[in-house]
Amino acid sequence: MRKQTIWAAALAALALAGCRKDLCYNHDEHALNARVLVEAEWEREWEYAEQTAWEEEWDERWREYDSLRPGVASGIRSVVYRGTGGVAEYNHGSSGGLLPLTEGTHSILFYNNDTEYIVFDNVSESASATASTRSRSRANYEPLHEGERTVNAPDMLYGAYVEEYRAERRADTARLPVVMRPLVVTYLVCYEFESGLKYVALARGALAGMAESVYLNDGHTGGETATVLFDETEITDWGVMAEVRSFGAPNHPHHPDPDYGRAGEAEEARYTLNLELRLKNGKMLPPFNFDVTEQVEAQPRGGVIVVSGIVVSDEDGTEGGGAFDVDVEGWGDYVDIPLPLD
Repeated sequence: MRKQTIWAAALAALALAGCRKDLCYNHDEHALNARVLVEAEWEREWEYAEQTAWEEEWDERWREYDSLRPGVASGIRSVVYRGTGGVAEYNHGSSGGLLPLTEGTHSILFYNNDTEYIVFDNVSESASATASTRSRSRANYEPLHEGERTVNAPDMLYGAYVEEYRAERRADTARLPVVMRPLVVTYLVCYEFESGLKYVALARGALAGMAESVYLNDGHTGGETATVLFDETEITDWGVMAEVRSFGAPNHPHHPDPDYGRAGEAEEARYTLNLELRLKNGKMLPPFNFDVTEQVEAQPRGGVIVVSGIVVSDEDGTEGGGAFDVDVEGWGDYVDIPLPLD
């Protein structure tokens, strides 16, 4: 009996040791795996100068140059296009995180997952994945370009793309540095007044001819155009100023290109800037429209647009006795109407 007890105890010890070894081998921290640690950096540029070094030629009347830099997004979505077929999506924090992969070669798309107005299409195919923005209407708006869709200005969008990554099983965790670059740029729009600024209570505008979409894999813009409506403006002591986000000019390759030329009918392609004013007496003026084609073509990926010579007459400004309280009434009947997605 004593020998049988000893043998039984020994066998139990061996069995337990084998189980512990198996458990240890299969534990995430020690098992061979193909996952990677995504390490994200953020390129916080708001414009990419091609002809004007705005940071060096900045007008002190404008906002601080660095104040226009976009903030870091709150999260990242990764889309893994497996070499063997299939697509998987994961979410990470702003600094990145663990990305589970299978052995083999994959393509990986990254973009921030905290957008509000961005609409994503064809994300299941890396070559055709695009981002656009939501349609929007404005009461009594007169189209600047016939047939163009009117849209919200896009919120900030970043992206990165790894065309080929080979994942291998290993005991440690591979690291994958990723630079999240802006796919949305900003135009600082400056409306300079010649006279009558003192009568202005509210201002808003539109920028027509801009790219309707951007491709997520390399940042080039599509050929279709849209009109970006914007409301957030600042009345200064010299005029009206607005920060307008967009995907930039259509048919642009994303990276700076000294030989860039718009594809298609470049002679007919135009960019138009609009300004709507409501005065302190409640009067809504006819819109001011400006051809800004030369300015946008010179800076297809963000920059500064300046128009001048705006006049509000004393007759318009004093009409009706000035009884209107703009701080309470706002735009009144001139209400923006968000359109639902199909």
